[in-house]
Amino acid sequence: MSYTAIVDYGVGNLKSITNAMGYLGLDTRITSDEAELERAGSIILPGVGAFPDAAERLRGSGLDRVLKQQAERKPILGICLGMQLLFDRGEEGKICEGLRLVSGCVERIPTTCKLPHIGWNSLRFPNPSPLFAGLDEGAYVYFVHSYCGVTADPADVSALTDYGVPVTAAVGRGNVYGCQFHPEKSGEAGLQILKNFGGLNR
Repeated sequence: MSYTAIVDYGVGNLKSITNAMGYLGLDTRITSDEAELERAGSIILPGVGAFPDAAERLRGSGLDRVLKQQAERKPILGICLGMQLLFDRGEEGKICEGLRLVSGCVERIPTTCKLPHIGWNSLRFPNPSPLFAGLDEGAYVYFVHSYCGVTADPADVSALTDYGVPVTAAVGRGNVYGCQFHPEKSGEAGLQILKNFGGLNR
């Protein structure tokens, strides 16, 4: 099985993802090199911080173009802010263009609950996804966020959670997958999700 490339663009928590994948026996390489991304069997786009800063880093490095090209031929998983960057645009601070791999926008969670949303919440699965094979409805995963993706097509939503309002927890469209939560910090459920993604390697 070929390796999974973890995209290094200066805003991701790379060590915890690498450790989780290594625990599962999955080969990873942290990289921003176009050739290594091309050779990879799959790609993980992590992210911590604000949407505009991260989007600018992707554009400034040319990685936005590379990721769009790679998404046509291999699985890509966005995690947390990385998932948000998959959308058409984000509204955090200012309207900013994303990768346009999932139709919709990223908005502040319209909840009366305290933000940021930090902690463990359960999942429900409105649409099937290979990411969640072997997981039951109600599986708990770990979130840290104030903004969430709102898809243009409900069929792109593969998991939801509730935080005063329904919140998109995961998306899937073609080769493109996203988890708003952190699978690498979500215990056995998170490891199963990363194992499932690793199994999609090409």
